[in-house]
Amino acid sequence: MAFGKKWGKELRLSKRMKDGKSSGSYFVDWILALLDDKGQLQEFVAVEVQTIDTTGTYKAEAAQYRKNADFEGMSAAGLNWENVNKRILPQLIYKGNVLRREPLCKKGLFFVCPTPVYHKIAKRIGKTKPYHPQTGSLTFRWYDIENKDSPGVPRPLVFEGEHTTTIDEVSKAFTGANDLPPPKVYEDAIRAGLAIAATPKKKKNSRG
Repeated sequence: MAFGKKWGKELRLSKRMKDGKSSGSYFVDWILALLDDKGQLQEFVAVEVQTIDTTGTYKAEAAQYRKNADFEGMSAAGLNWENVNKRILPQLIYKGNVLRREPLCKKGLFFVCPTPVYHKIAKRIGKTKPYHPQTGSLTFRWYDIENKDSPGVPRPLVFEGEHTTTIDEVSKAFTGANDLPPPKVYEDAIRAGLAIAATPKKKKNSRG
């Protein structure tokens, strides 16, 4: 059974708790529930679907397109790649941590996106260790479109790849915890600074 927008019912995640009070909430795009022959819930997976946000608006171009009119150069709207860092990854980490506490969410969270969006995420967090789907896992699945040189006609999606890791791996990579410098770098820098400060300056020879 599927729960999602315009299909069944969107399921809201529990609100964040701060200082004993709840604030904010998140939806999961899709919940796919497995039922037995008696209609009892056996397990479920959560699926997030993401395209790409834009900066500005392309409503005027869309209106022109529907009228088969020229719309080139009408707007400065563009792709908001920074949103991957600001919103998508933090939300995946939060939702994944909520879902890992669900005993029946046995295969974790799935994230479905276009190939360019996945490449942007992979570039941001780097290489993460592969795992099999399990509680607390995050599975990326990315798609592209066929016939890119055929504008104006429906084009099917093409599955291009999948990578399963864990929420912990993504969280560490996102915060930079996987790429920390060696231990004692600050200590060494301080000692070097103290040594320079303690070294007496040579006096310049005066002439005549």
